[in-house]
Amino acid sequence: MYPKAVPRYCDSGGMDLSGSSALVTGAASGLGAATARALADRGVDVLALDLAAPSERDPRIHYVTADVTDEEQVAASLAQLASPLRLVVNCAGIAPAVRLLSSKGVHDLATFRRTIDVNLVGTFNVLRLAAEVMAANDPLADGARGLIVNTASVAAYEGQIGQVAYAASKGAIVGMTLPAARDLARYGIRVNTIAPGIVLTPLLTALGEQVVDSLAASVPFPARLARPYEYAQLVLMLADHDYLNGETIRMDGALRMAPQ
Repeated sequence: MYPKAVPRYCDSGGMDLSGSSALVTGAASGLGAATARALADRGVDVLALDLAAPSERDPRIHYVTADVTDEEQVAASLAQLASPLRLVVNCAGIAPAVRLLSSKGVHDLATFRRTIDVNLVGTFNVLRLAAEVMAANDPLADGARGLIVNTASVAAYEGQIGQVAYAASKGAIVGMTLPAARDLARYGIRVNTIAPGIVLTPLLTALGEQVVDSLAASVPFPARLARPYEYAQLVLMLADHDYLNGETIRMDGALRMAPQ
């Protein structure tokens, strides 16, 4: 019934990332930047994809300017990989705040379409093209070939006022997690999603100490905002824990968002 020995991926018992590549989108700042650095710390060859240039470049990371919604640009980025692609982390996204109706008028259709295009279509585009590359990998123990981690948000469950476009895009990412994992199971590729709560990114810090403290007070425990490196830790945990598949994990300190 039980295996005679634990399959060898790495010392921690998960997918061995040594001698492999990882693709991180939205890697110029915030969650993506923290994840790219954490993977580089593990000795992974990191391809960091973003439309924006990073404020600080890590010499261990290969930065590429590309649009996640552009098929040719993503394919060209993947073609630059020098070692097997074992991990993809989709962090690219936008978060507009527009009410359905306000004193400014009705929610414009262009903003909604753009949000869906970047957050959902961009994630799907990277997922499908990366999966094709991963499927050609030599299998590790249990036939594992790779892991794809997408980024949703607690707004997928408790979208706030002004977040209808954002919540729709993130809810769709949650919705495609399980069927994507089922589709790719035959190739040994896992798909999971992380749904962060409020993360202390540079953009949020710019709002001021009073706003940050107010937001932190709304989190049950720990009564603070999440840190980007904690998202990166969760990505690494998902790589180490190879029985987690088709799951969306909330990283929010038990926060449940109020209407506004």
